[in-house]
Amino acid sequence: MSISKDEYSKMADKASPNSPILLNCIKAFLFGGLICTFGQLLNTIFESAGLGENEIKIATPCIIIIITAILTGIGVFDKIARHAGAGTIVPITGFANSVVSPALEFKHEGAVLGTAAQMFSIAGPVIVYGVGASVLYGLIIYIFKLY
Repeated sequence: MSISKDEYSKMADKASPNSPILLNCIKAFLFGGLICTFGQLLNTIFESAGLGENEIKIATPCIIIIITAILTGIGVFDKIARHAGAGTIVPITGFANSVVSPALEFKHEGAVLGTAAQMFSIAGPVIVYGVGASVLYGLIIYIFKLY
């Protein structure tokens, strides 16, 4: 039995409920804002502890990445992300989660072919295209002497 594209669209629309777009946007804004506020709080704490500007720029994202990796590892981050949506994906927490999640998912296949091989399956393209874009951007700045 073959179904037409219109019939399939109707079946898919019936099976998947509409998401509350406004509510999702508000949640993403609030959770993303909380993550960024936490990052700013870390900056303030590190500054008051006497760290220099460069050390603060290194320490803050490292702490946030470590916390996200731990929360992902114990299954808490996914529960937060279900409610926060893009609020947890956009900041650096999304990157940390995208590295740890596949590593955990494939750990049963072994340390090398499972965890290590799959660790960057989601984050890998982001890294590749991010580095590529930054090289292109750097070349444009260098060639046109914009700096």
